[in-house]
Amino acid sequence: MSHFIQLHLLTSYPPANLNRDDLGRPKTALMGGAKRLRVSSQSLKRTWRTSALFEEALAGHVGTRTKRLGSEAYKELKEKGLDEKIAAASAEKIAGVFGKLRKVEKGEAKEFEIEQLVHVGLEERQAISELVATLAEEKREPNDDELKLLRHKPAAADVALFGRMLAAVPEYNVDAACQVAHAITVHAAEVEDDYFTAVDDLNTGDKDRGAAHIGEAGFGAGLFYLYICIDRQQLVENLQGNSELADQAIAALVEAAVKTSPKGKQNSFGSRTHASYVLAEKGNQQPRSLSTAYLRPVTGQDQTLDAIKCLERQAQAFDDAYEAGADSRFVISAEPDYKGPQLKGDVKKGNLAELAAFLKTDQ
Repeated sequence: MSHFIQLHLLTSYPPANLNRDDLGRPKTALMGGAKRLRVSSQSLKRTWRTSALFEEALAGHVGTRTKRLGSEAYKELKEKGLDEKIAAASAEKIAGVFGKLRKVEKGEAKEFEIEQLVHVGLEERQAISELVATLAEEKREPNDDELKLLRHKPAAADVALFGRMLAAVPEYNVDAACQVAHAITVHAAEVEDDYFTAVDDLNTGDKDRGAAHIGEAGFGAGLFYLYICIDRQQLVENLQGNSELADQAIAALVEAAVKTSPKGKQNSFGSRTHASYVLAEKGNQQPRSLSTAYLRPVTGQDQTLDAIKCLERQAQAFDDAYEAGADSRFVISAEPDYKGPQLKGDVKKGNLAELAAFLKTDQ
């Protein structure tokens, strides 16, 4: 079984605002002395994790990230007719299992939320539901032993991939099996402004011919490089030895990564797309990003082909300097003029279904 799977994606986006900063403008980064557009790894992971592709492929094995476990428990206890005071105390104790309760300001209603988001698996949510049913039937608060039973090492695929941290109970932390870099453009890029107006449909123009609203929205376009590294051994360990579910999780993640786009300003820009190029690598070698291929910004009219050439040349340069960076490789290309991989060794080319088969444990 290969220890690591590495994915290198090139995805072109038309004018868009996929991932905004605190001013509402597209995020950027300075690399190689040039400004680049950037999409954060947090934005990408949420896009994949909440996509219909991912959820359908892993139905029954997807967790929930929330602060509201106590709120949900309180609501359910009240619906089952439990006394207000007992329901509130029970909800506080249940929420406290997963984190420190958020302080409630004077005059503010209790919401039984914890301070930080926590990623919980289906087993934990089911345990909470069963405990709530017991408490409502017996009209009492939970005891310490019952609260301890709420904690599990979740076997949810998304928790296994992206990990979780419980500051209050670190023994139930899960180390992430998947590392995701921020996506950056392979070329220099600038954030531009879209000046727009909105017209009042009921304004006849007799008195005022001006716009009802004037605004600006930042946007940018570019070809993005994205690096993903999956520790397959860690993933199987997180899934309690279930290698079949690990294969399903990897396949679902790869499909989501190549087919889905961040949701930022999609209604305004319609910037949905698929990856133009994917290089997948598997082996036991120490992982490495190929972002250094783009320290010198790509220029020219054939940016996708030039970016692919830079990527494969950098991979080969690392191989020549440090021995092969992977046991085997697989390439997908949606670039019509791409002639094939310029890499030495075991390199296959095909489609997404064939890539999924290539990445399986026993291949």
